[in-house]
Formats: sequence, C-alpha cells, structure tokens
Amino acid sequence: MTHRAMAPKNTALEVLSGPAGARGRLSRGLRRAAGVGPVRTSPRLFVAVVSALALSSGTLLATSMTPTQAKIKADWVTFFAGSTPAKHKIALLQNGPSFAAVINVQASSPLSKSVGAKVSSVTVTSATKAKVHYSLTLGGVPALSNQTGVAVLQGGTWKVGDQSFCGLLALEQTKTPACATK
Repeated sequence: MTHRAMAPKNTALEVLSGPAGARGRLSRGLRRAAGVGPVRTSPRLFVAVVSALALSSGTLLATSMTPTQAKIKADWVTFFAGSTPAKHKIALLQNGPSFAAVINVQASSPLSKSVGAKVSSVTVTSATKAKVHYSLTLGGVPALSNQTGVAVLQGGTWKVGDQSFCGLLALEQTKTPACATK
C-alpha cells in the first residue's frame, strides 16, 4: 500500500481511481453483479471505459438543449443562412414585414449568400424571450464572433428579435425606419 501523505492534493485520476473514488465504486459494483472477487483494472482502462460511456451518451460532447432552445437555435441559424429565401427570413424576424425592404436588398447581395450563424448557447429568460450567444460567419470563417442577441416568441414562433437585427444593421451603417425606435 502506498501512502500519498506527502502530496499536496490528490490529482483527478487519484480521486477517481482510489478505492473510495468512482473507479473503486464501479469496480466493486461490477464484482458484486458478476459474483467474482477483486478485479484489477488499470487507470487507463477505467478512463477509456468511462470516456466511451460518456461520449456515447453525449455528456462530454454537448449539453442537451430543451426543445424550445433547439427550436430557437434552428430558427436563428436559418434566419442568418445565406441560402434562406428573403420571404422565410422575414417570417423569422420579429416584426419582419417592417424590415422586408432591407432583407430583400440584402438577399440580392452576392456577399449575403456566404453568411451563416453558429449559435453557442440559448438561455430562455421568460415565456417570450431568450438570450442567444452566436457568431456570424462569411464563407465559414468567423466574421463577427461572440455576439449576444435576443429571440422573441411572436405569434407562436420563436424569432430573431428586431432589436438584435437593428444592432447588426447599425454595424453595417444601414438605416431603416423600423429601427428608429430600437
């Protein structure tokens, strides 16, 4: 038996692999279930098994989103996608018809065809609003990173908030009467 009294702190592997750690509990549980005596496992084997289980369940790859968060994310990505028709973008923007002229002009721009969005998180803040963290890309390359926007529930559909869209139009130095009060 080795003593670790001299070590200032236990490493994560020591905590996991010690007799009281997760590895020890897992090993004892497996032995009891199989009706066998002590089984020696290497820390590498334990880490590989736990990693495989975690990856297969998705817990290390991404946090799960609620259906509402997933819908907001999908609508946000669709709204900013260069391939989305202007008519569909207008439907995905809060008060979209007020922005139809601007959206139609943008849709006719060759540069707009390469725009995309990557949503990193969605936090529902009320029954009708959510905070969206996103980045805009041009040709897959980040162009405007780490932005925060608002999604709103309007007419039963989660939409890009007009306040967020007006903020982006201001960066483009595009003026529209729809943003005058935003």
